[in-house]
Amino acid sequence: MTYEMACVSCGYQFYSGFDMKSPNDVLKAVDFKCKNCGERLSSSKFTVEVRKTDGSFF
Repeated sequence: MTYEMACVSCGYQFYSGFDMKSPNDVLKAVDFKCKNCGERLSSSKFTVEVRKTDGSFF
């Protein structure tokens, strides 16, 4: 399963991987700021969304 984290304002994906990381650790790595739109990111405003995919990687 792939885990992804994206900016809520612009959709810029700043984390994608097979390891589930805490939102705080991922946001710290990007200095709590979206590199695309400049939005300040906060782990307290973090939401989780689960999506079913078809299972193919291509």
